Amino acid sequence: MISQHEVFDTLRMIQEEKLDIRTITMGITLTECIHEDPQEVARRVYDRICQKAGRLVQVGKEIEAEYGIPIVHKRISVTPISVIGAASGEAGCLAIAKAMDRAAKEVGVNFIGGYSALEYKGIARGDRAVIITIPEALDVPDMVCSSVNVGTTRAGINMDAVAAMGRVIVETAQRTADRDGLGAAKLVVFANAVEDNPFMAGAFHGWGEADCAINVGVSGPGVVKCALEQVKGQPFDEVAETIKRTAFRITRVGQLVAREASRRLEVPFGIVDLSLAPTPAVGDSVADILTEMGLETVGGPGTTAALALLNDAVKKGGVMASSHVGGLSGAFIPVSEDAGMIDAARAGVLTLEKLEAMTAVCSVGLDMIAVPGDTPPETISAIIADEAAIGVINGKTTAVRIIPAPGKKVGDEVSFGGLLGEAPVMRVNPVPCGAFIARGGRIPAPIHSMRN
Repeated sequence: MISQHEVFDTLRMIQEEKLDIRTITMGITLTECIHEDPQEVARRVYDRICQKAGRLVQVGKEIEAEYGIPIVHKRISVTPISVIGAASGEAGCLAIAKAMDRAAKEVGVNFIGGYSALEYKGIARGDRAVIITIPEALDVPDMVCSSVNVGTTRAGINMDAVAAMGRVIVETAQRTADRDGLGAAKLVVFANAVEDNPFMAGAFHGWGEADCAINVGVSGPGVVKCALEQVKGQPFDEVAETIKRTAFRITRVGQLVAREASRRLEVPFGIVDLSLAPTPAVGDSVADILTEMGLETVGGPGTTAALALLNDAVKKGGVMASSHVGGLSGAFIPVSEDAGMIDAARAGVLTLEKLEAMTAVCSVGLDMIAVPGDTPPETISAIIADEAAIGVINGKTTAVRIIPAPGKKVGDEVSFGGLLGEAPVMRVNPVPCGAFIARGGRIPAPIHSMRN
């Protein structure tokens, strides 16, 4: 039960500290839509999404109105299209992407994810069809998001897939050059991708999930920062305890919304993802939490340690508030989506190398980073390989969402609007990576992958 005290506490967090539910995401299984004919599989996908998610936005608005809890986005994730489109090939995959886009607009959601491939051990026919068509699928269909998993702790890193994704990211950005490379902002490359992630661009509905499920992603950097303002100068033990208590309260709100949406939609409740997801708005920044701990600015010495404490304390507090915590859960560090990160990057304090170090202890990885438009595909592939190695060796999810901004150079600005925000173009190490990436093959799994 939710107590009266929790209700008043929640209202204060919403009104004064920018607490919101970042997303209600409905996961939908599409395996029954498989067909060899491109138009037929597209028709089936469209019909199934509209049937299952037809009331999603309406129910979200009802919960917002009744409980006074802002729900920023309503989203859909589907079975990886590399499986659904395997029988119909490239034509089928593109037809599905367009059908996904039409269905998302019909039901009124903000994004739809799942134009995805899981190719951490090899590249099958469906995987290849998705990879080849990603640039086109993320161009005109503006609601569609894509993800590719290139490595796992149990399988190692598929370097052929890594090499391909460097080229795909560059091509995707170039196709959307009139929008600062926006297409690449809807594409993420994972290691150890999770099946129940409600956040875009990496959401897809995995094999272990129910036929349909409701996953909720909460947010609340502003709430955590306000809590830490009450313990200025206190030891880190007290900082950690304060974050844990705050994460508990935030997660309870997500649990309430998730169960209520599940009941009204008559769809199983999946998980609450208790990630601290920032926005470009002032006062809603993970970077500000880190500076509240005593850092002069994010990116300086001590940043990785502060982020590690934050990420761990958020998880410890959140798991006590819900029996079904999942997704990515922790702290996100997307540069263009966090006002404090943007400022630090503009000042040159937050660099790509420092961000890579931070990804060893955060929830995802190199996220929403703009780089010069002439960055070679091999360099982007090498950055993906580095990030995947952090995830594979440490048994955690890591990812790269990087935008080679067409026509832009270091110090220029890109703007994507909305939650995707804006960011300065950051410097990339110019050392050539072609010979390394050209080897291909697979980097073997680490020895601890043999635990069974």
